[in-house]
Amino acid sequence: MANTKSSIPSHIKAWVYSEYGNIEEVLKFDENVPTPHLKEDQVLIKAVAAALNPVDYKRALGHFKDIDSPLPKTAPGYDVAGVVVRVGNQVKKFQVGDEVYGDVNEVTLDHPMTIGSLAEYTAVEEKVLAQKPSNLGFVEAASLPLAIITAYQGLETAEFSAGKSILVLGGAGGVGSLVIQIAKHVLGASKIAATASTAKLELLRNLGADLPIDYTKENFEEFPEKFDVVYDAVGQSERALKAVKEEGKVVTILPPGTPPAIPFLLTSDGALLEKLRPYLESGKVKPILDPKSPFPFSHTVEAFSYLKTNRATGKVVIHPIP
Repeated sequence: MANTKSSIPSHIKAWVYSEYGNIEEVLKFDENVPTPHLKEDQVLIKAVAAALNPVDYKRALGHFKDIDSPLPKTAPGYDVAGVVVRVGNQVKKFQVGDEVYGDVNEVTLDHPMTIGSLAEYTAVEEKVLAQKPSNLGFVEAASLPLAIITAYQGLETAEFSAGKSILVLGGAGGVGSLVIQIAKHVLGASKIAATASTAKLELLRNLGADLPIDYTKENFEEFPEKFDVVYDAVGQSERALKAVKEEGKVVTILPPGTPPAIPFLLTSDGALLEKLRPYLESGKVKPILDPKSPFPFSHTVEAFSYLKTNRATGKVVIHPIP
């Protein structure tokens, strides 16, 4: 692994877009992107694996261009796992050779990095990174940061705590699969219900759901039982409000949401990843990878096309890079 200044190239391979549009059409492979400049509080990571997220293709469509980093050239990607090859002068937690992972953008939509995780090297602030859990490979680790932080902080926002019940909408997805596990194994839920399609109900049981709900056959909002918290990971906050107790809370990760559902976006946080590390290393909380993962770096466009079908189970990951 490259770990000296002289062995880090001046230009790198990356997937980039130079105009807004459908990501499958605008994303291009570029093998001559300048290596990101390292700030004092950053580390330079040689990326080994990266996960894809819906925010990547929504950003490419220009949905957030008023607060996005400016074009002409953007390499998308939030989640990364890799090896530290250079450290800024103010960095205290990491040194060259450390295996790390994280969501590279502290604030999801406010001027995200121009060179994200779909590049050979990326320069990342120390505070959003954590040591890779010792029992996880790079592919598994890359699948986690954005989803697990979203899961945990969303539960915090809903004031979820031990002894409460929860309904998870989209329990087989990247975020939902981790909400179930955190609610059960970290926060001590009394009962967990979750929705998925017929083929994914067994996965919900394996994750810890007490009541798997087939959304193709049942309307959860018509159940007589109501829940302390409904975690909406699919954009159904209006229906979710009919399934929550009178004093309960609905949190949705697809803003704007229907009031009084609470719209929520994560803040990337390396300290939270460290806090959750014992649960990952003990196997109580497991990353869930889509069976098609990983996609090779050369098939990144194909991977985005698959992610956009909304049929993925768990996370879609790119590996190796490049």
